[in-house]
Amino acid sequence: MGQNPAMTDSPGPVVPSSPLPRGLIVLLSVAAAVVTVAGLKAFSSILGPVFLALMLTVAVHPLMGRLRGRGVPVWLATLLTLLATFAVVIALAAALALSVARLATLLPSYQDRFAALLGDVDALLASLGVGHEQVRAALSQIDLGTIAGLVGDVLVGLTGAFSDLVFILALLLFMGIDAARFGRGVRSLTGERPGIVTALETFARGTRSYLVVTTVFGLIVAVADTIAVWALGIPLPLLWGLLAFITNYIPNIGFIIGLAPPAILGLLEGGPKLMVIVIVVYCVINFVIQSVIQPKYVGDAVDLSLTLTFLSLVFWGWVVGPLGALLAIPLTLLTKALLVDIDPGTRWVSRLLTSSAVADVPPRAEAEPGEPADGPSDVEPLTERPGDG
Repeated sequence: MGQNPAMTDSPGPVVPSSPLPRGLIVLLSVAAAVVTVAGLKAFSSILGPVFLALMLTVAVHPLMGRLRGRGVPVWLATLLTLLATFAVVIALAAALALSVARLATLLPSYQDRFAALLGDVDALLASLGVGHEQVRAALSQIDLGTIAGLVGDVLVGLTGAFSDLVFILALLLFMGIDAARFGRGVRSLTGERPGIVTALETFARGTRSYLVVTTVFGLIVAVADTIAVWALGIPLPLLWGLLAFITNYIPNIGFIIGLAPPAILGLLEGGPKLMVIVIVVYCVINFVIQSVIQPKYVGDAVDLSLTLTFLSLVFWGWVVGPLGALLAIPLTLLTKALLVDIDPGTRWVSRLLTSSAVADVPPRAEAEPGEPADGPSDVEPLTERPGDG
């Protein structure tokens, strides 16, 4: 009596054996990751500007392609692209430097108002039964100079890379020149290493899409916040609009960072009532734009899970500093391309990192006669395809 073919065991995928135990491989990988992260953190002052220049070069590279498509010579297209990038970077750095200088000269004028607010807080706490000496001891630790220094540190920290402007411009020059021929070099690898080409192209597309979407929504938020704080009588509305634009690149907590300085100025300018109005207006504007509309477009651009987005903010902010928080999403896309997408054997990890991984898996179908119980699946196999590299 012959055996039912349906009952025979079908050969499974061949898993290559490793000379080392899997647990040891995991431990060695973790150790290598710790050493790598420690090295990145040690050179964060150099890596920050390098990452910024790289992201700017990736963002403006399509402009060079469009110019060349219109018949512009390569050298002229490269020059025009570099000049446009230089103009944006220099204008942003100059606007920030001027605004921070104006803020530094404005805050001392609120010293008397700040002292009066502390007196009101002292009286309120005393009326609630809090000891006068304890209140005095607590309030003596707070002064306007400390708050001004904190606000200044936040502003300077978020734009710290622009303090080394010459280094950034030099990096942009060299990367822009190399970018003119880098595309041809990558395309020449299509036949030999299609996996590498696909990973780099995916990173470039995702980074450009993210930067475009975030820039557009950042400009909308900046204009809305500038008009709002100007209408409320908060000093330096252009600075707070610029800060809202920059912090829009910081996922999850950028809104809070952009809100804190104008709220403090609102407290000093018009008391707690004006501060509450500023907070409410910011929350309404930023909730509608940044929490309802923008995430849909950003999710389509980068397709990263919310948890990974938040962890990337924490990780890159710790490793590179404030600039790492600004570039958290592009740096995560770069890391994903180099460590996951570039190897066909690890591309399955992408499904665990994306926000649409579950939606992309087709539902289990009913088994047809002669088919396996799980039914056919159109999910890309996890085994390496011929030709991938």
